Amino acid sequence: MDVSPTRQPVLAISSNKGGVGKTTVATNLAIYLRALHEDLGVLLVGLDDQSIIDRMFRLSPRLPGELNLKHGWAQRNLAPVLQLGQYGITFVPTPPDTGPLKTRATDPMTLRHILDRTAFQGLTILDTKSDLEMLTQNALAAADLVILPISDWASFEEAEKAFALLRRQPAGERRGRVLFTLVDRRTRVDRQGRDLYERLARATDERGWPHFQGFLSRSPRVEALNSASGTPGSILHHARGTAVHRQMRELAEEVTKLLTLGNPGPVTRPPERPVRATTGLGAGLKRALLKGLGSR
Repeated sequence: MDVSPTRQPVLAISSNKGGVGKTTVATNLAIYLRALHEDLGVLLVGLDDQSIIDRMFRLSPRLPGELNLKHGWAQRNLAPVLQLGQYGITFVPTPPDTGPLKTRATDPMTLRHILDRTAFQGLTILDTKSDLEMLTQNALAAADLVILPISDWASFEEAEKAFALLRRQPAGERRGRVLFTLVDRRTRVDRQGRDLYERLARATDERGWPHFQGFLSRSPRVEALNSASGTPGSILHHARGTAVHRQMRELAEEVTKLLTLGNPGPVTRPPERPVRATTGLGAGLKRALLKGLGSR
């Protein structure tokens, strides 16, 4: 997949259906890519009003009057609102309500211009709301690669709408790629003995949609990481030994190739609590956050 050498790559995760694992993919893929590429900056932006990203990556309590995505959008520059968080991930604090942002996003290229002006050095990951409204359309227009999670027939039908939307944008539908999520291969759904994943994969191939080589299994361990406490845990740190742990690495490696992020090395485990940034977000500080980490 071609990414312009004049700007940094952008990845979006999008589905018009909730409950397919968008945010789980976005947050954990950010951590895996940061672990695979020690010198790669990773910026995570949530275009939703949920607090998962803040709860997972925030190092200090939210302060009264703290700047968030709404302020960065108004200034057409996210640089003033960036925070360095856990696992060495940079994130934008989520606004309590994304409604006002939609009134400022009538041009689908607005976010692309904001990201260009922000000039973040590294990969930007956009986690979208479960809709195809203007903020999501901005994310799709800004992205070099769009991951479309499919877990059931309803999300399959919503992916069709997303591909149609991508087709109408200048860069085209070739940026979209299906990721099968919450896969449970134990349950057969037809007389031929096929499971739901096999039927969805066949239907995806019949439509000519590209998809990732692997999939993400349904995992009680991962579901517990997302719901057992106020701070969601990472798959890399807390789900070792599960199929999803391996599958997330494989997904990160494929994204690396598609976006030409570089050659991945051994997966290292970013510390649970990296030191706090006191001066900027430079590459030297990011390298220091990962110094001395062991392999998985």
